[in-house]
Amino acid sequence: MRVVAKFGGTSLGNGDRVNRAADSIAAAVEEGHEVAVVASAMGSTTDFLLDAIEFEADEADEAEIVSMGERTSVRMLKAALGARDINAKFLEPGTEEWPVITDEHGEVDVEATQRRAKQLAADMAAEGYVPVITGFLAQDHAGNVTTLGRGGSDTTAVMLGNYMNADEVVIITDVEGVMTGDPRVVEGARNVGEITVDELRNLSFRGAEVVAPSALSYKTADMIVRVAHYQHGDLLDGGTTIEGQFQNLIDMREEPLACLTAAGRAIRNTPGILSDLSTELSEADINVDAVASGMDSVTFYVDAEVAEEAETVLHQAVIDLDELSSVTVDDDIAVIRITGGELPNNSGILEDIINPLADAHINVLDLVTSATSVAVFLEWDDREDALEIIQDAV
Repeated sequence: MRVVAKFGGTSLGNGDRVNRAADSIAAAVEEGHEVAVVASAMGSTTDFLLDAIEFEADEADEAEIVSMGERTSVRMLKAALGARDINAKFLEPGTEEWPVITDEHGEVDVEATQRRAKQLAADMAAEGYVPVITGFLAQDHAGNVTTLGRGGSDTTAVMLGNYMNADEVVIITDVEGVMTGDPRVVEGARNVGEITVDELRNLSFRGAEVVAPSALSYKTADMIVRVAHYQHGDLLDGGTTIEGQFQNLIDMREEPLACLTAAGRAIRNTPGILSDLSTELSEADINVDAVASGMDSVTFYVDAEVAEEAETVLHQAVIDLDELSSVTVDDDIAVIRITGGELPNNSGILEDIINPLADAHINVLDLVTSATSVAVFLEWDDREDALEIIQDAV
């Protein structure tokens, strides 16, 4: 099969790790697989180079300077593969086969990059060589070095995996894939064998340093993306498999919701208050669609048909808990959810949604957001007009 293997900076951090990487690549090639390699700068080279720029450098000069980390890595890996009798060629901006092209604004030129990536895939298959490609870097149409931003090597790997029609992209790093928790903080953290792209995207935007969020938008449903530890020494096994692909959807819930708000001045300073209220609803077998919190209140959105029962449950909690003062109910609430992997990259996306609704005099009751979705709560009678407006706006 065709594999794109990305080696992160820590996995190339010294000579022993470079040798380990070369061994794993050579083993996969000897098994008959086509392997394209994406290499990050060794260790903390990029940070070192950036810290060394203690003068005013323009973007072009800075890009050339920081590119030296990746340029060194690909030469090291190419040489290590050559020592193992593997036909390898390093590719960097400026080489004839270089695949990643950006426009004058630094954005990936999809058409040009797809065309070059497909040609690269054809060449490596026909000539039987391993391309060792600088991650993070790109080249504009004038031949200038550009960069893909933070996490750019991950982006290079998954993007090329997509455009080269790879069967699998393997991100080799210094963690055992996705963990149940940060092993540096919690005891007993273990590897998660499988995770969806939406789950990982949310974790990535909330601090999980596994795969750069920008890379995940290039993942297709059919292409396997896996994260594995460099110590395994096997490109084709271990780690965490990332499943699925982002779906860009605008969805309106067919049935109305009810909004129940429990208020109390001590809520913000009372540990466990949200847990107490959620537990009461759970024990009554009431499903919660969404939760929103304010300075002095907690709001639960539930099916309208169970609103009366939910109000009874929460009212009893108000009586039992000194921190709460009252509970109110608002019926006939609609929710429209906008979901998409590119939402976090769209500056002003909330403004794009809210402003047209305001112009149409549609009142937004609540917004609940995550890294990959926006939920807009509004009056039930406004739902059809709001849906049409949001579909036009997003």
